[in-house]
Order: sequence, then C-alpha cells, then structure tokens
Amino acid sequence: MKLVFATNNKHKLQEIQRLLNDSIELLCLDDINCLDDIPEDQDTLEGNASQKAFYIYNKYGVSCFADDTGLEVEALNGAPGVYSARYAGAERSSENNMSLVLEQMHEIKNRKARFRTVISLVIDGRELQFEGIVDGHILCERRGTAGFGYDPIFQPIESDRSFAEMSMDEKNKISHRGRAVQKLVEHLTQL
Repeated sequence: MKLVFATNNKHKLQEIQRLLNDSIELLCLDDINCLDDIPEDQDTLEGNASQKAFYIYNKYGVSCFADDTGLEVEALNGAPGVYSARYAGAERSSENNMSLVLEQMHEIKNRKARFRTVISLVIDGRELQFEGIVDGHILCERRGTAGFGYDPIFQPIESDRSFAEMSMDEKNKISHRGRAVQKLVEHLTQL
C-alpha cells in the first residue's frame, strides 16, 4: 500500500518510517510534487490534522495521513498546545519556543506536562483519527542534543532522561507520536 505522509518535517518522516512495516510504502510531499504551504489554522490538534489530510486527499487524490502534535503544560493551562510550533513567534524557532516555556515555568513547582499527537488518516474520502499521549514534566534546563522541538526540556515519566537524551528507537518506543503511529499501523495492517 502506498500512503502519503503530509509533512515536510524530515525528523517526523524518519521517526514514522522506522515504525512502519514493509507492506506500507511511505511517500512524502516531495514524492507527489506538493510544494504547497498546507493550511493548519484550526484551534485543535484534531482540526489541524484533519485539515492537512483532507487538503492532500482533495487536491492530489491520494490516500494520506497527517498529524499535529502539541506540548500541553498543566501550569500553563494546556499551553502551548496547538500553538506549540509557533509559540514564541511565526518563525517557528524551537530554541525560542523552549526558552519561552522555560521562562514561563521559572518559578512554578508544578511541572507536569504531556505531549499529544493526533493522526488523521484519509482513505477513499473517509477519515479515522488516532491519538497518542505521553505524560511527563518540564525540566528546568535543556538536556541532550538528539530529537527536535521541545525534546530537550521534556522528560517522560517512563524515563530519567529527556527525549533529547534518547536514541530515536528509544524515543519511538514510548513517545506520543510512536503511540499514535502504532494505532495507525495496527489499523492499516487489518485492511
């Protein structure tokens, strides 16, 4: 089965490719010559994932899936949430985003947080959504150099290391995206 993953994020593509089995050929937006700036202007992760998947399906006529992920910090009332990628501004700087979260959390004792991923799968015009969540907390400083996004400041409860201190395989076993993709893969293998 050929399936397009509606992203230009090479890190996400690599992570998911490692989780899929050989029966699914994963294509990226470049493979279908999509250079569009795909809209994601909804106010929920579910809405953004759906909007992106249907955009590709409707324009290119291919089965596809899209995801949206947010870091939800309890003491910040769930922020940055759906705005995680552009929390510190439109330039989408991971460094600036992490700095803003660390600054806002500076004197806060409750550091509970979670990463949440929603995947929208569209096949033959029908949509299914899959969710993955990992609970953890916000560290007081950056730790590690692997990963991307908020990985250096997030420590899952299953580990004493940040996501940025783990190999990609270690992270995939417990990550929000890994959990959502496992649900996606289980569904696809039953088709």
